[in-house]
Amino acid sequence: METTKILIGYAIYLPVALFLTYYVSRTLFKNSKVYMLDIFKGREEIANATNKLFETGFYLLNLGFALMILEMNMYQDSYQVLIEKLSYKIGGFAIYLGIMLFFNLYFFFRGKRKASENNLQQPIAAN
Repeated sequence: METTKILIGYAIYLPVALFLTYYVSRTLFKNSKVYMLDIFKGREEIANATNKLFETGFYLLNLGFALMILEMNMYQDSYQVLIEKLSYKIGGFAIYLGIMLFFNLYFFFRGKRKASENNLQQPIAAN
């Protein structure tokens, strides 16, 4: 019975973690293209490439973390314990994804600020 509950837990946790990672990643990197274009002064090719690299790294970090915390030990024969463990794992993973989202946004805003500072420091060409 314990093994069955563990498998049920995995069957619930994995799709939820994968979906959350996919949803947050798609939302973040679809909307970050504007920042990348600004940072790279409209050079779409390098902005898209950099955005794709950030997205790949985001997937690797978050899916790796989701799999790393996958372990579920069921010492009690109760569905209540299963639900509580799932809520703890999924809630913790959602908090982690939120932190990673804001961490990425920090880098986008920082890059945008640096690009703006560089534009202001460039000398204006004389006519």
